[in-house]
Amino acid sequence: MRKTIAALLGAALVITLGACSTSTTPGETSAAAGKTIYVLGPTPDHGWTAQAGSYAEKKVAEINAAGKYKAEYQASSDGEAQNDLVQNIIANGDAAGVVFFALDDSAKSGQEALIGANIPFISFDRIIEGPDKSAILNFSGDNWAVGAGIGYWLQKNGMKPGDTLVTLIGDNGTVSSRRQEGFEQFLKGEKDYSDKETGQTYKTSQAWTADEVSALTSKYKVVCDWSADAAYQYLEQTLPDIMKDAKSSGGSLYVFSMDDEMTFGFMNLLEGNTLDDAAKKDLADMKVYISAIGGMQELYDVMAGTAPQSKIADQYFDGLMSMYFSPKMMTTAIDYMTQYLDGTDWKYKAGDGEYEPTFIVDKNNVSKFQGFTGH
Repeated sequence: MRKTIAALLGAALVITLGACSTSTTPGETSAAAGKTIYVLGPTPDHGWTAQAGSYAEKKVAEINAAGKYKAEYQASSDGEAQNDLVQNIIANGDAAGVVFFALDDSAKSGQEALIGANIPFISFDRIIEGPDKSAILNFSGDNWAVGAGIGYWLQKNGMKPGDTLVTLIGDNGTVSSRRQEGFEQFLKGEKDYSDKETGQTYKTSQAWTADEVSALTSKYKVVCDWSADAAYQYLEQTLPDIMKDAKSSGGSLYVFSMDDEMTFGFMNLLEGNTLDDAAKKDLADMKVYISAIGGMQELYDVMAGTAPQSKIADQYFDGLMSMYFSPKMMTTAIDYMTQYLDGTDWKYKAGDGEYEPTFIVDKNNVSKFQGFTGH
């Protein structure tokens, strides 16, 4: 953490310690006496986070055109840069509220500074523990349901105790940890999966023990930082061992990928020449089921059979799906902030969460949905 930010934050916390907290009463101004809604998010370049930023920029333009509030979208590349922006926002003295899409957990300092300045904020997507208790709302997709949905789908396709699973983890934040929790809770029978599209609720067909779940999830896992390249590199190094284990445990391989990008990493590996023909034949002869999360149109095209990599997926995967998790949710987060500032119909108290439902997209229903452009 930068020393200047730490010093400023430390001073703010000393001054406000025990004296104030972010207001959760709709329409209250307190220290946030301005009319500007600040929206902190990623630089809109590519991928899920960038698309969320693009949607947010459009929403900000709509707010400015309406004229009731002023809005600014401020893009950053990481959480430390977001902390700098927060210090500027506090210094400006014109904030009505902040919609905060934390890019990594280092943005915790910025959220704590908002709390110290009594500026209302909504935490979006990455929910940072600690400041989340003071946010006027914590809003994201339902990551627990996303994990449960993948657990349901893999189990439906034959996954049982003793099978081989590869887990491609996004990062070490709450998004990935909640997806993992939902996945494990479903298998153990502690959580059901409700699919928004079918309207049905699904229960585990067999309640796994904690030891069985641990054995499934502990061996092959890697943090990919949401990167196709990182997934590629991990699988390039470990796939021979993974396949050996899968063959010895019945010939089925299951992949719990927490993002569309990382699923593309596996397909990119299969499309290239890194694996020899014998390894590719062994994989093609196995039962392989792989998940994804997001809603990239490029992956929808693969499932629909209209993309160049559709042949790769058809050759090597017996099943491919993506849990719907739209970046357009960021516009909903901004809507929540305007609702709070309007002072009407606000039902939440500090630290509450609101989670958008999810559903499974596969080759059977993919034609019904329009994804976002990820590349």
